[in-house]
Amino acid sequence: MDMPGIIDTYFEADRRNDADALLDAFAVEAVVEDEGARHQGVAAIREWWVAAKKAAQYVAEPLECTVDGDKALLRAKVSGQFPGSPVMLTHAFTIKDDRIVRLEIL
Repeated sequence: MDMPGIIDTYFEADRRNDADALLDAFAVEAVVEDEGARHQGVAAIREWWVAAKKAAQYVAEPLECTVDGDKALLRAKVSGQFPGSPVMLTHAFTIKDDRIVRLEIL
């Protein structure tokens, strides 16, 4: 699958449960929007990610990615300990200077 390297880094770190490597993919003031909540800055993103991993014990499997300039839409199959698992989620990334500056999970 053709996806920007920084997005591959994000999913590989997520798969390995490696918070430090995952956070290295983000710009310092990046924003993540997930389940109606906004998390800004790497400290808030770390809290969000650690809590989500602990609660759902999920695994995300990237399936397809489309890139348009600095934006990438990636569909992933997400399985874990949550109602309705597995689900298909869209990850909308905005990338600047080879870092994720925005991620919205739909």
